[in-house]
Amino acid sequence: MHVSDEDLHAAEQLRWGISRLASRLRAEQPGSGRPLPRLSASLLSHLKHSGPLTVSELASIEGVQAQSLTRVLNDLEQQGRVTRTRSAADRRRQDIALTAAGEQALREHVRDGNAWLAEALARHLSPAERGLLRLAGQLMQQLAAVETGLQGREGADAGAAPRGTAGPL
Repeated sequence: MHVSDEDLHAAEQLRWGISRLASRLRAEQPGSGRPLPRLSASLLSHLKHSGPLTVSELASIEGVQAQSLTRVLNDLEQQGRVTRTRSAADRRRQDIALTAAGEQALREHVRDGNAWLAEALARHLSPAERGLLRLAGQLMQQLAAVETGLQGREGADAGAAPRGTAGPL
């Protein structure tokens, strides 16, 4: 498939915008108490928006080897933020699920960034522009799900807005 120069330019602008906004959100979301490490927050976020996932699925989403998640997932489990259960369909597989404590930790972690983003949207963008950004957010989720194998999975509806969040986490 040939990609036009216009599409390449649009991709570059989008990627730069996403990168800058993500950096700003990280700066705005210290949360209360001890902040979550970036990988822990990312894993909790994936579990919140996609439902239970296997270690292999989480590794694929993060672009890392499954073994590199062992320590982080062990820590999250010890903290009561995730649970591991054997899959009923395949006893060799472990499903990782978010707990109420994990969801609370994630909510606290992203609270300040979400508040900053919501205020910036309301203050600096028109209602039509905010509507376009909601659509763009849904389209970005759809694109992100294409290669992960999560598209169409229960709880991973890429077309639906994330539950109660305004940011990528």
